[in-house]
Amino acid sequence: MIKSSIRKKIIKKRQDNYINNLSIDPERVLKLIDNSNMKIKIVGGYYPYNYEIDTLNIFKILSKRKYKLSIPKISNQNQMNFFEWSFEDPLNINTYGIPEPSSKKIVYPDVLLVPLVAFDKKLNRIGYGGGYYDRYIAKILKKKDIITIGLGYSFQLIKKVLVNKFDIKLNYIITEKNIYK
Repeated sequence: MIKSSIRKKIIKKRQDNYINNLSIDPERVLKLIDNSNMKIKIVGGYYPYNYEIDTLNIFKILSKRKYKLSIPKISNQNQMNFFEWSFEDPLNINTYGIPEPSSKKIVYPDVLLVPLVAFDKKLNRIGYGGGYYDRYIAKILKKKDIITIGLGYSFQLIKKVLVNKFDIKLNYIITEKNIYK
């Protein structure tokens, strides 16, 4: 099945399952962060959109534990950067309808929570098709080591993601049922 068909099918499944209020236990994410050998100060995530896993509970706990939070902003050149953000900061809605930080302070996360449309057990993901996260991860890996954690529902697991040279494998994927390493 081609990626566009998979996207359409899985996004519909996410929408249909949204009423079931599935979620990821924030402790699963926090354990991965806490057990890392890296000195983690900044966590990049995303503001949930289009029936994605809700990251706000995870952000609240991380904020209480004094981690700096950041969420992405897309530029006119189809590039994405992460900007410092807290719950007190205002958000702007971009052209895709996604909330973005109003902050002008670019940060480079140590951990990146990545949304996904579909994934396989080999830690490959399908996103929305714009390549924003793959380009961003490739760019930041030239500057520093990071931990990438995909967040999704168990029903988003597919047998195999067809990858190309631009697709970047994640370090972990967490669902409400499993952690894939």
